Amino acid sequence: MYGDFAEPVATSGESRIAVTAAAISHVVKSRASGTHYSSSGRLPFVVGIDGVGRCENGRRVYFLMPNAPYGSMAERTVVPSVRCLPLPDDLDDITAAAIANPGLSSWAAFTERARLKAGETVLVNGATGTSGRLAVQIAKYLGAKKVIATGRNAEALASLAALGADVTIPLSGDETALEDSFRQQFAAGVDVVIDYLWGPSAERLLIAAAKAGADAVPIRFVQVGAASGSDITLPGAALRASAITLMGSGLGSVPPDRLIHCVAAVLQATVPGGFKIAATPVPLSDVERAWPADDSTRRTVLTMTAGSA
Repeated sequence: MYGDFAEPVATSGESRIAVTAAAISHVVKSRASGTHYSSSGRLPFVVGIDGVGRCENGRRVYFLMPNAPYGSMAERTVVPSVRCLPLPDDLDDITAAAIANPGLSSWAAFTERARLKAGETVLVNGATGTSGRLAVQIAKYLGAKKVIATGRNAEALASLAALGADVTIPLSGDETALEDSFRQQFAAGVDVVIDYLWGPSAERLLIAAAKAGADAVPIRFVQVGAASGSDITLPGAALRASAITLMGSGLGSVPPDRLIHCVAAVLQATVPGGFKIAATPVPLSDVERAWPADDSTRRTVLTMTAGSA
């Protein structure tokens, strides 16, 4: 609902932010509906977990996790000052708001969980969405020698070569053929898997990794998203017969101070790394129209102007 909310007041250790941009994301939507594991369930509240704005001293910042009940999708919000990060002068508000959350997901997965080393091979499962496309770019920026990308959108998958993907695998067709494609890559050596899908493709990946056998290198499999399903069926033998380390990355698996460090690193690397992300700016007053729209390859960013509530 678009409307008025109580004016936020900052106390000691907090900053009041005049918000300029905030992105709609799957996390924001699921927290708003109460289905996300981090939802408090307390009502009423302003939606939005992060954004870009200006402190009362004029400093331009990216901020995350405003103090409840305030969120980022409003004209003003209140945020602990330690969660406000200065932005590079050459990074615009729309790009910063669009890239921070999906960029954080892969940066944290690579650096905090998988501990990616320069020269390693990465497989991104679900690379055609916004987060997956950034994961391909960030993997190369962090020194990956080879990046393998999977996806269901054939057109989007074909475009990933220009972003750094060395091999692309469509998630379509015969399951046996798909598993064979996976097994060939694992036999050649895959060090890190970043999984945005879970579900059937993750099952095939894990089983193919196990069948690659002793010839395959140890694999760090990092589970980040579940776009294809929340559950999988995995034979225990797939783990006993392989050197797979299975872990997750997200709120709860990475300490808050490290997440802040990761998002700061993404924002600082965006311009020098040439990271590409598609974004559509929409006035906050049109939030009810923009909210149900869901384009996995383009982010919707709400922009705040005088008179927003």
